[in-house]
Amino acid sequence: MSIVTDQAASDYSDNNQSAKTEVGLAAASSIVRRDAEISEELKNSDLHPLLKKVYANRGVTKLKQVDFALKDLIDFSLLKDIDIAAEIVSQAIIENKRIIVVGDFDADGATSCAVMIRSLKAFGLEDVDYLVPNRFDYGYGLSPQIVDVAAQLNPSAKPDLIVTVDNGISSIDGVNRANELGIQVVVTDHHLAADVLPDAAAIVNPNQPGCKFPTKMIAGVGVAFYLMLAVRAKLREKNWFDEQSGRAEPNMANYLDLVALGTVADVVPLDENNRILVESGLQRIRANKACAGINALLTIAGKSIEGCSSQDFGFIIGPRLNAAGRLDDMSIGIECLLCDDYEQAFKYASTLNQMNIQRRQIEGEMLEQAYALLNQQVALLDDAELIPDALALFDEQWHQGVVGLLASRIKEKYHRPVIAFADAGNGELKGSGRSIPGLHMRDVLDAISKQHAGLIDKFGGHAMAAGLSIKQEKFAQFQQAFSKQVSAVLRPEDLNNINETDGPVVEEYMTIEASEMFKFASPWGQLFPEPVFDDVFKVLNWRIVGEKHLKLDLVKEDTGVCYPAIAFNKTDADLPEGDDNIHIVFRLDVNEYRGRRNLQLIVQHIEAV
Repeated sequence: MSIVTDQAASDYSDNNQSAKTEVGLAAASSIVRRDAEISEELKNSDLHPLLKKVYANRGVTKLKQVDFALKDLIDFSLLKDIDIAAEIVSQAIIENKRIIVVGDFDADGATSCAVMIRSLKAFGLEDVDYLVPNRFDYGYGLSPQIVDVAAQLNPSAKPDLIVTVDNGISSIDGVNRANELGIQVVVTDHHLAADVLPDAAAIVNPNQPGCKFPTKMIAGVGVAFYLMLAVRAKLREKNWFDEQSGRAEPNMANYLDLVALGTVADVVPLDENNRILVESGLQRIRANKACAGINALLTIAGKSIEGCSSQDFGFIIGPRLNAAGRLDDMSIGIECLLCDDYEQAFKYASTLNQMNIQRRQIEGEMLEQAYALLNQQVALLDDAELIPDALALFDEQWHQGVVGLLASRIKEKYHRPVIAFADAGNGELKGSGRSIPGLHMRDVLDAISKQHAGLIDKFGGHAMAAGLSIKQEKFAQFQQAFSKQVSAVLRPEDLNNINETDGPVVEEYMTIEASEMFKFASPWGQLFPEPVFDDVFKVLNWRIVGEKHLKLDLVKEDTGVCYPAIAFNKTDADLPEGDDNIHIVFRLDVNEYRGRRNLQLIVQHIEAV
């Protein structure tokens, strides 16, 4: 992050910390230093000594693990049924059949849709369209209602084939409806499969039973990209590509900017395969080879295209795309990603930016209401320092599209699994849950559904995030069942909010150069976290900036060197009383102001020495 303007601070705090409102609750917290042994191969490499330590702490033992070469991507043929799916899609292209892509209303769904639409058109398909369910009217996935909409999208011709992206693995009724109408369905998804699979013509999902794809962590956009790789290979076998007829074989690397964005924005773990996809996409963006929509979204947020990082996907572009699906219709975001005209893409990006501002305002109001509800719960506890093991919250005024973010903010603040519910009308509540390490959210919901028949109408998701629907009259019963199941699964130590760090930084490496090295050394993200460090500093001065951020001047007493620092969404109330010395968790950053660049510490956690 560069200069801390109101916009920059808002973007960062919007995605990392909850609001400053204090509640009489406190989760246990401690700092734990990673201390992995550096392998001989890393020791003997030319890598920066600090980078060697950081890589070792993330399980890297060989340079190949951070080489990010596209040739090392896992072979698409290992995905179950991908050959069947590729045959169906390639034949539809050759016969110029009508294909409709049915997506999801988040950034992963939007990028998945854009990758597939762009690829199919590049393969020579003329009759292709997309459809994204509006979450307020249809809810998630390929429902029977959405199939009916797809069938009537073009009154003169119903689709021959529906291809789902980032959804479909739980769409049993929707696929059945498509089959009734004579529409083939190919499902591409990455969500966990239920006991029964939809009766689709083919399912491509690494998380389906019997799939031998070695990583289960790929995002929906990654699965869509892999299918398009398989389709291109199938078309090549069929001698479809012919430059003389205008059907040149496309370079699939052209779409890696979209794959990278969707992968990071969906917060899937960045294992080796995902890091290759993300780094390759970042390199295309930095080389100014990205689609117009991504460039426009970066520009409108005041970010550098040449300096784009994986953090920009998660904190800058992702939230702006997601705002469309949360508040209105994700088709605005998809059109932005499909647009080749920069001027038009910038107009879409401007609309998405305004939606994101509106979303932040709604979320802030919801957080205030949520903390008020928590205060009421605390008043009923014998010990106000105790937090329930699980939190299920509902307010009739909450916005259905923002409850997922609300759950995430509360989870981050109190380190508890959280489900936030909104009124979906007709006596139904729709909830979005976020979990903590040690608790598989979807498995918890599955257990509740089996123990309490009829309590949950439908559910789905991952280990760390899930969605569900229940009847409003059953909310109190669900609260009890959720709390009981979470308490049965979680260990006491899981409830401690551990701050893992890479330890202290020696003075010679506390530099702008080290900060910039980390920015470009690797795509950082889920399970491959950005380098963070800890140390003890003395507070020389502090002040509040932007009304809710703590600006600090910190000094290392053993060296006498002073460092400027900023702690987003913290105030002087977060500083320990009676002692100027604090133990902080921080990352290295660069602050730019009036042409001057200085090292700045971004403080993520503060506690007493």
